[in-house]
Amino acid sequence: MVPLLVVLLLALILFGAGFALKALWWIAVIVLVVWALGFVVRPAGSDGRKSRWYRW
Repeated sequence: MVPLLVVLLLALILFGAGFALKALWWIAVIVLVVWALGFVVRPAGSDGRKSRWYRW
């Protein structure tokens, strides 16, 4: 009985980790797209020139 519970618990943990990693990959892709769009679509500054969208 105990080995069966250990296997089921391990399967549950690995399934949860796999789901979390897949979700993190999707978040990383979305952040990468937004970051890349920031270089293409930049707001114009007060003097009419294109300004930097980041502070550093």
